[in-house]
Order: sequence, then structure tokens, then C-alpha cells
Amino acid sequence: MNPEKSNLATAADDARPLGDVLDFLRLIWAIDHALQKASKHMESTLGITGPQRFALRLIGRFPGITAGELARLMKVHPSTLTGVLARLEGRRLMIRQLDQRDRRRAHLHLTAEGCTMDRQVEGTVEGVVQKVLAEHPAAALEATRTVLEALAREMVQGLESQARLAS
Repeated sequence: MNPEKSNLATAADDARPLGDVLDFLRLIWAIDHALQKASKHMESTLGITGPQRFALRLIGRFPGITAGELARLMKVHPSTLTGVLARLEGRRLMIRQLDQRDRRRAHLHLTAEGCTMDRQVEGTVEGVVQKVLAEHPAAALEATRTVLEALAREMVQGLESQARLAS
């Protein structure tokens, strides 16, 4: 790709007066687009998408986690996670072990191949995030985290309110 023809904003685009809200939205859309593109690239090079990699990393960090717990941790609906887990299972990167006390529940574990994939960082979204985080002071990261958490919370609450009004 020609670095001069990136889809990200150019200096001329940055000079246009958008205001805080539209400028912030432009950056969010740029990140969303970059995540989608990186996920497709990861799938073609590593064999798993960004969301699959995120799930795999969390299963590696919390062996025995249930699908419900994983969905809450990833902040996705359990039905969204179903396909992600099926693909990880299909690639033999994780297994489900039925709970001995409640056969309806399964605990998720990485396979040996999943553990190998869990350690790889190069060529992943995580690797880019790790690099950027290392380049910024803790105070900037905390401020960014605070704003992103508030935005996510407000968006979820807004969607829930709209759904209640529609029903």
C-alpha cells in the first residue's frame, strides 16, 4: 500500500474545522476501519480474526472460563461469541470440557496449538496496541481509558433505552 494514499486522515483533512464531536467520531471510524482491515489480514496470515484472537487470549489467561463469563469479559452478546468459539474449536485451538456438576455448562481451555497461537504477538492487533501503549505516558492512557469507558457505557445505555422504547 502506498503510505501517501492512506485512508487515515491527511494533514489537509485535519485542518478542516469539524468540531470536537465530529473530529472524535472521525477518529473512532478510522480505528474501526483499521481494526476490520487488520482482522482480515490476521485471518489470511494467522488463520484467525481479531475477535477470535481476543477470545483465544482471554481463554489462555483464564483457563476454564465459561462462554458466559467470556462474553461478559469481551463485552459481546453470548450469541455473537458462539460463532467465534465454534471457529476456534474447528481450528483445534480450544476445547470445551463439560462441567461435572452442571452438564449444561462448559469450561473453555486452549489446546497445545492454541497455547502456541496465544504466545504469538507479531502481526496481530494486540501487537499494534502494545506498541502504541508503550509510546504514551500512564496519565494519557488513563485519560483515554476513562473517555472510552464512558463512551461505551453511554452507547450501551442509549441502545438499551431505544430498545425499551421500541418494544
